[in-house]
Amino acid sequence: MASVPAGHGSVPLPSSAKAGNSRSPAALLLRQLFRRRLVVLSFLIMLAILAVALLAPWITPFNPMKMDILGRLKPPTAAHWFGTDEYGRDVLSRVMLGARLSLLVGLLVVVVATVLGTLLGLAAGYIRPLDGLLMRLTDALMAFPDILLAIAFMAALGPSLYNVVLALGIVYTPRVARVVRAACLVVREMPFIEAATALGASTPRIVFLHILPNLMSPILVQATFIFAYAILTEAALSFLGVGVPPTTPTWGNMIASAQQYFQQADWLILFPGCAIVLTVLSLQIVGDGLRDALDPRLQKAK
Repeated sequence: MASVPAGHGSVPLPSSAKAGNSRSPAALLLRQLFRRRLVVLSFLIMLAILAVALLAPWITPFNPMKMDILGRLKPPTAAHWFGTDEYGRDVLSRVMLGARLSLLVGLLVVVVATVLGTLLGLAAGYIRPLDGLLMRLTDALMAFPDILLAIAFMAALGPSLYNVVLALGIVYTPRVARVVRAACLVVREMPFIEAATALGASTPRIVFLHILPNLMSPILVQATFIFAYAILTEAALSFLGVGVPPTTPTWGNMIASAQQYFQQADWLILFPGCAIVLTVLSLQIVGDGLRDALDPRLQKAK
């Protein structure tokens, strides 16, 4: 039998197909995410804020805790770009340090709410007898406004950084639980789940190895929104005096301590307020872009 020359038994792929096959899922996701310039700009702003938060102890122009009574309530100058506060402390340095603590609170709240909400959502979505009980519990929590429920938890727990994280984590758990439960109800009816059940796979194996990986997209999108909500609610709690202790330089505490000086030193509220707005708005826009990139229905609509 005559040998077939190498290459005669295969069909050459077009160059576009080769290029498409060489792209990883992460590269395709980033391409979809960064199709809009506003999302790219918001992502770069978030990276800059994150870099400032991480490097704050080393890049602040002044010691954020050093007081200078003779230089108190000075407007923005070349020396103090954001002015000084009622104790003569540099506002720019305190805003930079406040970014570190405010983002830390938001990140910890995301972790607590995502873990608890995912567990509750998986239990409600896969174990049918628990569905009604767990969903009524989440409905009861979501019946109250977020800020009122957070104030109630803080009144019971007491003001501290970790209690703020715990209270806000519980407040935002129902949001994650409902999203995970809705996605789980869809995934559990798919053929590969039926096949795993028929092969005798245990419930934990089906839930955590087969269902959970297919729910990461909605969980990730919801986490970006909760990050923004947590930063905003923490600032509100600090402003009301029931959040992080006043000695901790968060953006909310800076605004709360500047209330009585607003008429003569409006920059004390302006700059930390702008930092909150910029951070929350950037997170929301990135979250919207991530949702559009991960939702195939939205891509087909375009």
